[in-house]
Amino acid sequence: MDKSMMKGIAVGGLAMVVLGAGAVSGYKTLMEPKVAEVVAVKEVMETVTTPREQCENVQVQRQAPVKDQNRIAGTAIGGLAGGLLGSAVGNGSGRTVATIAGAVAGGYAGNQVQKNMQQKDVVSSVEQRCRTVNEKSQKLKGYDVTYRLNGQDGTVRTSFKPGDTLPVKDGQVVTTPPPSAQQATRS
Repeated sequence: MDKSMMKGIAVGGLAMVVLGAGAVSGYKTLMEPKVAEVVAVKEVMETVTTPREQCENVQVQRQAPVKDQNRIAGTAIGGLAGGLLGSAVGNGSGRTVATIAGAVAGGYAGNQVQKNMQQKDVVSSVEQRCRTVNEKSQKLKGYDVTYRLNGQDGTVRTSFKPGDTLPVKDGQVVTTPPPSAQQATRS
């Protein structure tokens, strides 16, 4: 055999090996499944706590402002009344003592009466009282999808709700949303 024939056989053999390998990989690619069957879909929820301010109007009673802090009016009126009563009781120098004692006792009594009246004198007003309350809500986090591929079950989490199948690329389930699901999540 001559050299050119040997070269031709070598090149031809090499070409056969390359073509054979390409055919095997092409056959494998053709035989790989394009989709995985969706067996079950479960929503994954997340509890979200949102603080918010809750206000309500409340009626409040407070002691009215006191105009006579030292209760001079009550003391004076009580003292005057007590003095008049005391002067009606005694005779002579006893009348003077009774008048003074009546004035002192009446002044004290008038002071205490005014104090009780001031404490019971209240004014009502409406105040707004606010507090923070936490509201809990459920937010969809995604979907746990159970699928069947080549007779084996598997689970993946997706951000979209799949249909009856999931796409497969290079033997792996694709979990990126299809263009129609991406547009739906943006709107």
